[in-house]
Amino acid sequence: MKVAIVVQGRFHGFDLARAMIARGHDVRVFTNYPVWAARKFGISADRIRSFWPHGVAAKLVDRMGLAITELTSGALHTAFSRWAMRQVRKESWDVVHAFSGVAEDLFNGTPEIPRHFLVRGSSHIRLQREILLAESARTGVRLEAPGDWIVEREEREYRICDRLFVLSSFAWRSFVAAGVPESKLALLPLGVDVRAFRPSRDVLAERRRRITSGAPLRVITAGTVCFRKGLYDFEKIVRAVDPRRFHFQLVGSIAPEAAKFAAQLPSSVEIVPRQPHAKLPEWYAGADLFLLPTLEDGFAVVLTQASANGLPILATTNCAAPDFVRDGQNGWSLPIRDPEAFIDRLRWCDEHRPELAEMVEKTYDDFRPTDWNDVAANFESIVRETMWVQHHG
Repeated sequence: MKVAIVVQGRFHGFDLARAMIARGHDVRVFTNYPVWAARKFGISADRIRSFWPHGVAAKLVDRMGLAITELTSGALHTAFSRWAMRQVRKESWDVVHAFSGVAEDLFNGTPEIPRHFLVRGSSHIRLQREILLAESARTGVRLEAPGDWIVEREEREYRICDRLFVLSSFAWRSFVAAGVPESKLALLPLGVDVRAFRPSRDVLAERRRRITSGAPLRVITAGTVCFRKGLYDFEKIVRAVDPRRFHFQLVGSIAPEAAKFAAQLPSSVEIVPRQPHAKLPEWYAGADLFLLPTLEDGFAVVLTQASANGLPILATTNCAAPDFVRDGQNGWSLPIRDPEAFIDRLRWCDEHRPELAEMVEKTYDDFRPTDWNDVAANFESIVRETMWVQHHG
C-alpha cells in the first residue's frame, strides 16, 4: 500500500510509519518535525515531508503561555492541514491516515483519495473537555481545555472520515456514548519496543530482592507532569503514605501550570527531568511499581513500557490499563479522582511484600508483547476490511 501519515508533531505516527515501512509498504510522513529530528526515530530522510517552520512557530507560541496558545491554535491547525493537503495532492495514495485536529482541510481537499482514516489519540474531545474543565474547577488552576472551535472541527472530522481509529476500550466507549456509530470505529492498541524495555533476569532478581528486603518501595511515574495526568491526586497519595516505606519518582517535563504545585511536593518525591526515550528503560529498571493516576489518556504508552519491564501497574480506568491490567495479577485499574483507592493498594503492596515480588515475576512471565509490527499488521487488517466494505457496498 501507499500510505500518507499526517501528524502535527510525532505522537505514535513515527512508530507506525517505521513498522509499516519494515512490512514493505510505501509510506511518507507529513510532519512539522525537522527532517534531522525525525531521522532519530528510524525513518530515512526520503520518507519525510517536513513543514518545519510550522514546528518552530508552534514551539514559540507554546512558550508564550496559555492565552496566546488559545488565540493561535486554530490558525496553526488550519495552516498545517492546508500544507498537508497541498503536499499530499502531488501524488496518488491508497490511504491517508491523519491525526485529529489537522485533518479537515486535508480530507475535504483530497476527494480523489479513496480512503481517509482519522486517529484520535485521546478520548472523544467533548469528554476530554468535560474532564479538564472539572479538574480546573477542582484544583483552582486554569487548565488548557479544548475550545468550541477545535471541538466543532474535530466533530466534523469524525463525520467525514471513512474510519476513526481509537486506541483503547475507554476511548471507544467515549465515542459510542457521544453517538458515533461503532461501525465507523476501529480499535488500534499501541505497541512497545520490546527489545528496549524488556529487562534482564538480573534486573528482575534485583527488584525482587529490594521488595523482599523491606527497603522503601520505589514507585515511578513517567510522562508530562500535569493535572491531566492526575498530579492533584498524586500529591494526596504521596502525602498519605509513610515516606519511610515509599520513594516516588516523577520522570518527565513539568507543564507550566503545574510548576508551582509540583515544587511543593514532599521530599519523598524525586522529580527527574524529561529523559531521552533510550534512557527510559534504565529508570524503569530501578523501580518496583508504576503509578499513573491519569484523568484522561487515549492509551498512555508508558503503561506498555512499564508492563514490558515487569512492573506491576496502578493506573486509572481512563486509559488503556483496563485492556491488559488484571487486578491482583499484574496491577490494578482504579477509579479517577480516588486517591484513597491508590493509597490502599500501595499500603497493600508494602504489607504484602512476598506477594508483590511474585506479582513482579508474574507480570514479567505473562507479558504478551504487542510490538510495533503487530500494530502495523492490525492497521493493515483494518485497511483491508474497509476496502472490502467499500467494494462490496
